[in-house]
Amino acid sequence: MGLPKSVLIREVGPRDGFQNEPELIPTAAKVALIDMLARTGVRRLEATAFVRADVIPQLADAEEVLASIDVPEDVAVSVLIPNERGLERALALREHFNEINCFMSASEAHNRHNLRASVDESLQGLERVIPRARAEGLRVEAVISVSFGCPYEGVVPAERVLAIAARLIAAGAEEIGFGDTTGMANPVAVREFFDAARDALEPEVELTAHFHNTRGQGLANVLAALESGCRSFESSFGELGGCPVPPGATGNIATEDLVSMLEEMGVATGVVLERVLAAAAAVREQLGRPLGSHTLLAGPIDWHPEG
Repeated sequence: MGLPKSVLIREVGPRDGFQNEPELIPTAAKVALIDMLARTGVRRLEATAFVRADVIPQLADAEEVLASIDVPEDVAVSVLIPNERGLERALALREHFNEINCFMSASEAHNRHNLRASVDESLQGLERVIPRARAEGLRVEAVISVSFGCPYEGVVPAERVLAIAARLIAAGAEEIGFGDTTGMANPVAVREFFDAARDALEPEVELTAHFHNTRGQGLANVLAALESGCRSFESSFGELGGCPVPPGATGNIATEDLVSMLEEMGVATGVVLERVLAAAAAVREQLGRPLGSHTLLAGPIDWHPEG
């Protein structure tokens, strides 16, 4: 199929990244980092999640963060919503965001560990959440975790993932995100999956890839998805992130690594690499430890051919 001229990137570090940090990042620091990210050129930014504070205390300040950030009008702000209660909380701040991301898992075991519900129970809940969000004028992305493999059950059949996606689309989701939540994907499987997804799902629905770099294959998986027609990706500055369950599910692909690779390949992202690197350096200083980002460590390529 060849490579596209451009792609869309959603920055998910302020939610997917911050939720996985062992320490609590001060609200003011979160707001400052989000404001930096909103000026990097990204057009989509996941700011926080409306989840239970006793389960994910790192995001207990969702309301304060959302009400305090200063994001340009051309950047779409999204929030993660697990259920109807989360949607209720978010709607109290409706003027501060444009999109919701709702989520569930493709495997029974991961869904029960992560959401304490069966796959069908989660589906039924989202089939209530999505129409209500759409009625409020919100765009909806539905993310299916462990789409490329489950640490508890192993291989997840593509047919099962796509059947879940079809129900979420029927409920009103305009975008489906396929999550490699614990980094079990490989380029061949990714290529085959997105080929199948393009054939099985409505052509107007946006298909998004969400890769983790747990086993070092994140960017290779991006290339495979690109070659199979995927034009939308999620990433996290500094390679922050992971999945709270199970242990060992390390960070998302780094936004700066993704931007660096794509721009060097001639695929436009609209993102200014130096600005993302500045944000990644700022969060590294905030956390006081090295991060997994390769471009943050090595710096951008500054090579100009002679002549």
